[in-house]
Amino acid sequence: QVQLVESGGGLVQAGGSLRLSCAAPGSIFAINAMGWYRQAPGKQRELVAIIRSGGSTSYTDSVKGRFTISRDNAKNTVYLQMNSLKPEDTAVYYCNGGNLLATMTGNFGSWGQGTQVTVSS
Repeated sequence: QVQLVESGGGLVQAGGSLRLSCAAPGSIFAINAMGWYRQAPGKQRELVAIIRSGGSTSYTDSVKGRFTISRDNAKNTVYLQMNSLKPEDTAVYYCNGGNLLATMTGNFGSWGQGTQVTVSS
């Protein structure tokens, strides 16, 4: 079973920043796309940001200009820098990775426990 360890969540006021980290096994990190996802209470998990193996990135519209995804291949770690946070960003954030289609659709058999992000107004 793939082990993904997300960290860096917490409680922050609106307008604040957080940096999430995800340590992934080298077996899935090196040649695959990596994505950050979030799931708010009562909602489906959604893709927030994706970084492809070549380094190109994409974001869901609601976070463009505020969130930045990056990866450190030497550390098998992917980051999500979140600025100008809003209450609607409150969710459990997860990371995962694989082939590009799986990463874009979130079609994975296993997930880490995620990290809670709570933004107060």
